[in-house]
Amino acid sequence: MEIILKKDVANLGNADDIVNVKTGYAVNYLIPQGYAIMATASAKKVLAENIRQRAHKEAKLRADAEALAAKLASAALRIAVKVSESGRIYGSVTAAQIAEALAAAGIEIDKKDITVPSDIKEAGAYEASVKCYKDIKGTVKFEVVAEEN
Repeated sequence: MEIILKKDVANLGNADDIVNVKTGYAVNYLIPQGYAIMATASAKKVLAENIRQRAHKEAKLRADAEALAAKLASAALRIAVKVSESGRIYGSVTAAQIAEALAAAGIEIDKKDITVPSDIKEAGAYEASVKCYKDIKGTVKFEVVAEEN
């Protein structure tokens, strides 16, 4: 029996795949659980249209994410922190501080999407990774400087 998967099913396929399974498996498990629908001619047409529209939206999201990654690469951030006489910083630089500095520069990024290197112990220049979209990552360069008293 030919079915269209509505959700990812382990060892069978991903959402929107058309697969052949035994009739009992489809009728007694996949369809009642909401994992699949029968692959009728009209369901296949609807699936094709949905895939076409989703591809258009996906292309726009990817283009926006690549533009954001380029904007991040050109951004120069300065983060002021308290520094001891020996040059070591008190505490650490967090993703929230980088997100605030990016917001001040006009770039809105969620702090959950920022990965900060864990070895920031002294003032200096560093790089952080920013997740822009599924597999598109950007890099933002920032400088940790001593806070003015």
